[in-house]
Amino acid sequence: MCEAFRQHKDIHTATASKVYGVPENEVTKEMRYKAKSVNFGIIYGQGAFGLADNLGISRTEAKEIIDNYKKEFPNIQRYMDEQVNLAKENGYVQTLAGRKRWLKDINSSNFTVRGYAERNAINSPIQGTAADMIKLAMIKIHNEMKTGNWQSKMILQVHDELVFDAVASEVDSLKELIIRCMTTAMPLPHDVPVEAEVGMGTNWLEAH
Repeated sequence: MCEAFRQHKDIHTATASKVYGVPENEVTKEMRYKAKSVNFGIIYGQGAFGLADNLGISRTEAKEIIDNYKKEFPNIQRYMDEQVNLAKENGYVQTLAGRKRWLKDINSSNFTVRGYAERNAINSPIQGTAADMIKLAMIKIHNEMKTGNWQSKMILQVHDELVFDAVASEVDSLKELIIRCMTTAMPLPHDVPVEAEVGMGTNWLEAH
């Protein structure tokens, strides 16, 4: 999976190719969609029942997809197990930046309550690191815009997006600034590149 990112491949197509055992150029839209659902769902602890319900497929097919996924990407299951064990030992998990998420229910005797904490142990370091990354990018962009007396304004963060009110004469320079700051905000392990892209328009919808 890291290699797919390093080669700048579409990660969902690359995943589908592995899971279904077909060349990437033979991956269908349906295969990619299902692989995408697993890529996002597995970090929330989604099992065969949840995937089947989400995709409208049988539980048997969903289990087969997840089993193939874990077979092709065994380190993902190892990561999940390690995070749960770390949480049980320490009472918290942390992001790449070291920010901690405390999980007081990780050793609860209540299966449902403990399961929720375990899913958070898996998910929080990923989602939390993404949150850290974009906040660091915002700080870098803000500082450079302030130093350069830019007229354009950074006005909004929406998940992994930043929205700017850009002055036309600054657009080209602003694009360079945004991409540079976002891709260098937090280097990732294993030489996995951080990618960013810019969309433009007279409003946010048009920019997409």
